[in-house]
Amino acid sequence: MLNRGCSAATLLATLLPALTARADLKLHGLFTDNGILQRDRKVAIWGTTDGGGPVTVSFAGQSVAATPVAEHCATCDAVLENKPRAWRVELAPLAASAEGRDLVVTQGEQMVKRVNVVVGDVWLCGGQSNMQWEIHQCAGAKEALETAENPRIRLFTVARAGSPEQRSDVSGAWAEAKPDTVRTFSAVGYYFGRALQTAIGVPVGLISSNVGGTTAERWMSKQSFEGSPELAGMKTPQGRNDLYNAMIAPLAPFGVKGAIWYQGESNADRPHHYRHVLANVVKSWRDTFRQGDFPFFIVELAPYTKIIAEPVDQEWAVVRESMQWVAANVPAVDTVSITDVGDEKDIHPPRKVPVGERLARAARAWAYGEKIEPAGPEFDAVAFHGGRAVVSFRNVGSGLEARDGELKGFTVAGDDRKFHPAKANVDGSKVVVTCDSVPNPKSVRYGWANYPVVNLWNKDGVPASTFRTDDWPVIKQYDE
Repeated sequence: MLNRGCSAATLLATLLPALTARADLKLHGLFTDNGILQRDRKVAIWGTTDGGGPVTVSFAGQSVAATPVAEHCATCDAVLENKPRAWRVELAPLAASAEGRDLVVTQGEQMVKRVNVVVGDVWLCGGQSNMQWEIHQCAGAKEALETAENPRIRLFTVARAGSPEQRSDVSGAWAEAKPDTVRTFSAVGYYFGRALQTAIGVPVGLISSNVGGTTAERWMSKQSFEGSPELAGMKTPQGRNDLYNAMIAPLAPFGVKGAIWYQGESNADRPHHYRHVLANVVKSWRDTFRQGDFPFFIVELAPYTKIIAEPVDQEWAVVRESMQWVAANVPAVDTVSITDVGDEKDIHPPRKVPVGERLARAARAWAYGEKIEPAGPEFDAVAFHGGRAVVSFRNVGSGLEARDGELKGFTVAGDDRKFHPAKANVDGSKVVVTCDSVPNPKSVRYGWANYPVVNLWNKDGVPASTFRTDDWPVIKQYDE
């Protein structure tokens, strides 16, 4: 009870030193219970505090201290006393460990602790709705949830938001893979992580940062957008940079192994120009994390819309080609084909297991050096002679095969550039293409449609990517 002889002013004067003496020590939002840290490289741990004394971080036998840095006025260089001070430490590289340990941060008498933190590989899962699509929305959800218990898989979903300015923090929480946490996580992300964790045997962390119906421009930094001559003056149907500002920039400098990406549907109105947009998304993310050319794996769009029997030039074929162009021209980037999981009426095909597992396959080959074919057959070269087109491929693996009957999806054109359906046969590691209507072929296309009906695979169990052998102008190439 308040002493009647003590005025409010006297009481405030008595309590104020105690109230202000305690610094508000905080960790960045990526450091929560059940978290994961990237192995085999220096580990940045950071946050803010109202106090000026040293902040010490202890984990796995290491203790590192840092002095908080005050924010200064941009015009007068005076210290902004009402702003929290930033602190950051770097731990020496850590070996992978599934042992849940405490991450402890102290400043004076104050302590913040995060429990059950493991060390392994962290992957970003970015894109639009097909990356956002949750396990419970997809085929095979019941089986996935029944087998979801795995403390070596850690999940973090970044709160979906946009911002005109770069943010410094995110909200969310790490969780172990369990039926209730997996249920609402990215299906592609989870299936990727599940297959990868089984293969590499160390903990895998997945950061789901994606928003349905969004263009790629919204996922790159303002600096990357404005610094690209290919993007200068480009019109955008949606806002630019806002999702990067709120959902990518604040994640750095958290350690990551690489990224997976499933997006492109919302850029199909400018399919040829998408190659420059996507290349700058990759550059933007790598510049942000400052961890070199980390692996970046892209999902080629699934078949969608009405199947058209006759050869036609359509936007999604060009989007897939743009993705392949990025893989060919940007270091440590590859694509995966999912021509077998499309749906004519649903832009969100329900089968996400093959998508995640093929991304994991690419990662196992390119990021971890496993001796497996990273993807399905990809066009390498073509030779025309005697009325035939002989197409050779990369990623042939154990050989090529036509699934479920004769090869489908090949068309050819001569000098008139009019395409006709063609006959195609596997000949060892090559495909021979002929067409009675085109006695002197000049170009071969495979699966060149929004919904390709195709069946070329390698015997390692992965479908071929769609392609064309010509460089003739395509639909909306100049409508940028």
